[in-house]
Amino acid sequence: MLASNGGSVNNPDWYHNLKARPDVTIEVGTKALDVVAREANGAERERLFRAQAERFPQLAEYGRKTDRAIPVITLAPRENVERP
Repeated sequence: MLASNGGSVNNPDWYHNLKARPDVTIEVGTKALDVVAREANGAERERLFRAQAERFPQLAEYGRKTDRAIPVITLAPRENVERP
């Protein structure tokens, strides 16, 4: 996930929500999956951003519109989670 916010000077609200509470549930098709959100940094962030910008050129444009480094958020399965 890229917190581009259309190249705005501010990160989108959902970015701040994930930073505050990274344990989330996402839906993929009909399945609910418990995951942990984590911000990619350094070379990992650059690699992931570049790969997504190649697939979606508008992301590269957003990156040029702002002085901030657009955050890249990864989601990984959360192990051993008890659900009600």
